[in-house]
Amino acid sequence: MSFHTYFYLFFASTAILIGSGPSRADQTLNEWFPARATYYAPSDPRDAVGGACGYGNLVKAGYGMATAALSEALFERGATCGGCFEIRCVEDVRWCIPGTSVTVTATNFCPPNYGLSAGGGDGGGYCNPPNRHFVIPIAAFEKIALWKAGNMPVQFRRIKCARDGGVRYTLDGAGYFHSVLISNVAGSGAVVAVKVKGSRTGWLPMGRNWGQNWHVNADLKGQPLSFEVTISDGVSLTSYNVAPKDWNFGQTFVGKQFPFHENT
Repeated sequence: MSFHTYFYLFFASTAILIGSGPSRADQTLNEWFPARATYYAPSDPRDAVGGACGYGNLVKAGYGMATAALSEALFERGATCGGCFEIRCVEDVRWCIPGTSVTVTATNFCPPNYGLSAGGGDGGGYCNPPNRHFVIPIAAFEKIALWKAGNMPVQFRRIKCARDGGVRYTLDGAGYFHSVLISNVAGSGAVVAVKVKGSRTGWLPMGRNWGQNWHVNADLKGQPLSFEVTISDGVSLTSYNVAPKDWNFGQTFVGKQFPFHENT
């Protein structure tokens, strides 16, 4: 079973619905913190699909393979999904590639293994609380350290996300149950609130179903749909009539994009 498939199944079976609100990580934007990082080596194309944030095909969703699974201390029950992190190797001069860093997007969850201690002396429990831990593709890992390093001490900071194109809205559901996957989000990257509006409705708040899938129970068929998306730094973006009145489940539509400013 592939890495991404494993964590998707784990999260889907233990998902906890959470409310919206600012992510703690955004209160310390650009501040460096200690953590550790390991890597995985994709064995087949399915490793680019899935994940606890619900993005599905990571390339089509706009994230490529510069992604990361986060330990429980960083994942924040899905509130960090879509956020961007800069990671650099520290301390170990034998393995670190000096003066380099890598930027990754949070797309997955690294579940704790309570059968192993968090200290790492037994070679496991890396993602147990209170550890801050990243699991990243080997191609990203090798930009900051030699692959033989294995479990490396690193530093990380939350940064703004730069994205190509607009925010993507993928519609799903059945009958009066409607869900939307929000992806390819710039700015802080992590969506904390979504509203939807049809031509015959007012603005309806959507609940977080899991990851970055949001849902509402309403009669929205046959109406153009507008979306208001709020990200974790409090900035909101409204895309009017992003889906035409003849939209269907399974379709993806592209709206406006959050402004991106280089981190200072």
